[in-house]
Amino acid sequence: MTSPAAAPTPRKRITTPDGTIAELVETRPADAPARGSVRTKARKRALDILFEADLRGVPARESLAVHSAEADPPVRPFTADLVIGVADRQAEIDPVISECLAADWTLERMPRVDRVLARIAVYELLEGSTSAEVVLQQAVQLAQELSTDDSAGFLNGLLARARDRLAPSA
Repeated sequence: MTSPAAAPTPRKRITTPDGTIAELVETRPADAPARGSVRTKARKRALDILFEADLRGVPARESLAVHSAEADPPVRPFTADLVIGVADRQAEIDPVISECLAADWTLERMPRVDRVLARIAVYELLEGSTSAEVVLQQAVQLAQELSTDDSAGFLNGLLARARDRLAPSA
């Protein structure tokens, strides 16, 4: 007896302002069980929205509005809070990241996924409603899942410096 053919992996296309078409491939089959907490999923969705905005060169709020209107899947309130928070405080977030980079690195040189993950994490560190340990753990976990082999260690060091820099003096 033969097994039924597997459903094709869902694909999404993004067209950048210069006309380049990027195809995003879902890494988890649609019927696979979801992993992670609700907040982890919200962070990952915020990463997707902020990454798309950065890739397309459009304001993050505009990208959020499109995803909220499509509601496929619905945008969680925590996701919207992260996207809006990063967008509103990016002028404060980027210098923190830049100060924590090695002397020969710049924010623009960072891989886009790592840059967006760092922005989300620094926003959460600034906002303060989630413990710094959880913020760092979540960023590193997403980097392990979505970025290069070296990204998790790189982000862990960068965000540890950012945490120490932002911690109130005792």
